[in-house]
Amino acid sequence: MRTVGFFAFWIILFGPNPTALLVGALAAVIATWTSLRLLPAGQQNFRPIALARLVLSFLRQSIGAGVDVAWRALDPRLPLQPGFVTYQSHLPPGPTRNLFCTMASLLPGTLPCGTDQSRSLVIHCLDVSQAVADELAAQEASLIKALGGRHRNG
Repeated sequence: MRTVGFFAFWIILFGPNPTALLVGALAAVIATWTSLRLLPAGQQNFRPIALARLVLSFLRQSIGAGVDVAWRALDPRLPLQPGFVTYQSHLPPGPTRNLFCTMASLLPGTLPCGTDQSRSLVIHCLDVSQAVADELAAQEASLIKALGGRHRNG
């Protein structure tokens, strides 16, 4: 299934050109091999509906945060209180936590910067007075659900 998905993606990008199809088939095989080495089959249980909700939520948050950041940048009367917040992730260090950090970095106004001594994520944000940790918790819970896991409290 991965090979088919990679090959379909190739066709979307380059079209059904015969030369491109040959290169695409080779690229799909290499991408599948790499993918299976990095994430062996059976490790994740994707849930399509939860994944769709995650994507829609991410898009909504991204647009809303982008408008907020632009508004603050263009109106000097709106306060900015840049700084750092810590967030205790429920994800262990590894690929899933890295995915969560990547998603958080794509949201305007937040940028994961690493971890502190307690292994909490350190997040740079444009306004520390906002509920950044709550937004991250909701995003993390959605990601865990989309990947077929359960979100632990605490």
